[in-house]
Amino acid sequence: MIGRSQPLHGFTLIELVVTVAIVALLSTVAFPLAEVVVKRGKEQELRLALREIRTALDAYSQAVEEGRVSHSVELSAYPESLNVLVEGVPDASSPGRESRIHFLRRIPRDPLFPDSSRPDEETWGKRSYASSHDAPAEGDDVYDVYSLAPGTGLNGIPYSRW
Repeated sequence: MIGRSQPLHGFTLIELVVTVAIVALLSTVAFPLAEVVVKRGKEQELRLALREIRTALDAYSQAVEEGRVSHSVELSAYPESLNVLVEGVPDASSPGRESRIHFLRRIPRDPLFPDSSRPDEETWGKRSYASSHDAPAEGDDVYDVYSLAPGTGLNGIPYSRW
């Protein structure tokens, strides 16, 4: 049976080139989308961290107003630093002031802050009660926090304005 040949197995060069071209085209679409997904995830972490710290600051202020945290009338109802929220303060309503009120378990880190060697508290900008919203400045207390990360979010607003 000389007229019959064995069937060939495998792919032709054209089929391989077309396949590689399709994979390359798909990867050029997938990589930018993956970058956006990663950035969106970090921005979500930033929103959650800001909400957690701001909720703790408000809880501290509420505790001062309720008389559970003693402070001077001349000072604002906000803590001197973020570490106070973690270390806790004596509960003025407990007998003997033996128990402490803790407002945070730990200070969340700004996920977009570029320097990973800095402590968590230093990744946030702090605004005192006496400073304006347009020009936040540190002072005797911590009224609000903002991101020190450079850049702009996917929503077009700089991270420092979140």
